[in-house]
Amino acid sequence: MPATSPAHHQRRRRRTNRLLATAAGVLTAGALAAAALPGSATAGENHGNKDKSHPGRYQDVQLLSFNDLHGNLEPPSGSSGRVTELQPDGTTKTADAGGVEYLATHLREARKGNRYSITAAGGDMVGASPLISGLFHDEPTIEALNKLDLDVTSVGNHEFDEGAAELGRLQNGGCHPVEGCYTDKGFKGADFPYLAANVLDEKTRKPVLEPYWVWKKQGVKVGFIGVTLEGTPDIVSAEGVKGLAFKDEVETINKYAEELQRQGVKSIVALIHEGGFPASSSYNYDCDSPGAGDGISGPIADIAKNITPQVDALVTGHTHNAYVCTIPDPAGKPRMVTSAASFGRLYTDTTLTYDRATGDIARTAVKSANHVVSRDVPKAPDMTRLIGEWNTLAAPIGNRPIGYISGDIVRDGTESPLGDLIADAQLEYGRTLDAETDLALMNPGGIRASLTHAAGGTEGDGVVTFAEGFTVQPFANTVNLQDFTGAQVIQALKEQVSGPNEAAPKILQISSGLTYTLDLTKTGADRVVTDSIELDGSPIDPSATYRVATNSFLAGGGDGFPTLGQGTNDLVGEDDLTALEQYLTANSTATDPIAPPKADRITIVG
Repeated sequence: MPATSPAHHQRRRRRTNRLLATAAGVLTAGALAAAALPGSATAGENHGNKDKSHPGRYQDVQLLSFNDLHGNLEPPSGSSGRVTELQPDGTTKTADAGGVEYLATHLREARKGNRYSITAAGGDMVGASPLISGLFHDEPTIEALNKLDLDVTSVGNHEFDEGAAELGRLQNGGCHPVEGCYTDKGFKGADFPYLAANVLDEKTRKPVLEPYWVWKKQGVKVGFIGVTLEGTPDIVSAEGVKGLAFKDEVETINKYAEELQRQGVKSIVALIHEGGFPASSSYNYDCDSPGAGDGISGPIADIAKNITPQVDALVTGHTHNAYVCTIPDPAGKPRMVTSAASFGRLYTDTTLTYDRATGDIARTAVKSANHVVSRDVPKAPDMTRLIGEWNTLAAPIGNRPIGYISGDIVRDGTESPLGDLIADAQLEYGRTLDAETDLALMNPGGIRASLTHAAGGTEGDGVVTFAEGFTVQPFANTVNLQDFTGAQVIQALKEQVSGPNEAAPKILQISSGLTYTLDLTKTGADRVVTDSIELDGSPIDPSATYRVATNSFLAGGGDGFPTLGQGTNDLVGEDDLTALEQYLTANSTATDPIAPPKADRITIVG
């Protein structure tokens, strides 16, 4: 059992409608400058008060948090399973990290000695998951999170990949409506509440799940409000968000902060599935070193500056970055904003100093730091058993070889080797449906992991298993063929760097034969040099018709590509993983593996 207090264990099986309430590790980087508190306040629980029957005025509450797990129960491979650490001399080094067997051990160790401890998450616990979880509609991940004693999480955009009804099943339990029960135990659902304050049913105009939740223990009350990014419909399939409305993050949080205040809950944490971009990729980068909050940019910076000062801390996510920053609130008061990267590689340990006299957080004493989920600690036996049980069910499908590679084929870079390979696979598959298919376009966000040459199990080096392919493309998007004019193809390429994608470009991965120049010294749509766009050495003809293969997500105009939603003469094929599998099987053998593509189709200037 986890190393937590008896009170924590008593609520292990509580359901979401029971607002029961139930930890500070070494705090190094990213702490607010601790100001002297009134009276005899010192560091530690009760701030020195030895009489536990009469708590002192100030009580340290430990907040452990993480985000964007994406069903990574087993240690993620390649760059997805490493973190970068800034060294004292200014150099960096990488370390292997992640895996719920290790995450459980780290969290349980961090909770020791902390009777007031809460564990919260910032969304995307499921979705875009490896085979061990995705094959079973993420039931294994919910079971793992229950064992981790997760108290509360916001929804993320990926919680809606399979629609609101499926999210409701993950919350409340029950067997899958199509595939039934996977085990004789059935599926009990989440022990923790998913919060969705800004996700409304279009008919009732009410949140599809609870908007907030209150943690209580011995007079200490901390409220949590959960939201996902307002732009969720732009990055989730239309079917997944059908019947839902996504409201502004700031307005929603401010609304429910007022409601909590009216209920007497003065200490409030916002769980926000939206994030930022720190100036360094090192998890221990001090983003306050240029100035409070100056080391981070992106949506969360503006959100944090506008959320009511009634909210005391922000746990964020979505961008898969690591940061611990103090961004001033609208009153100019510093407020902690954190993110723990992704895939369970980090967790954040935050100390919230609760003032029993006011019921609020003494924000000048808030401290926070990210910690690595290193793999040099013992594995949690209960997690090992859980992984083993689900792997036994998945093994007959997951262990099947589907191809061979001669080296790592990574998804990293503006144009990536793996992106080229997937686009080529979809072009080749498209031509089996229609020989006149001209080109294929793949969204980079749909590529969830690299293909690594080193064996992940017993398959041998260079062997690509179905499980590894599933981890790369887990969404079950179909391959769709559509007709576009050359002018539309040019416009779609320009949408990579304009409109909603101007601030954070989404560079489509392109099939063999399509080439162009991306000039990053320019701005907006001009970054795609129109005269450079060629197919098989000839300029794209704006008035000609081209047959284009995309996945169903792009074919619906997803990721800020409205032009790709305007194609005609649609033809829908099988899922994109089938296209990848067929390509790898047809083009590689154990003695003649596929080499990593050169990723030289886009010429980048600047």
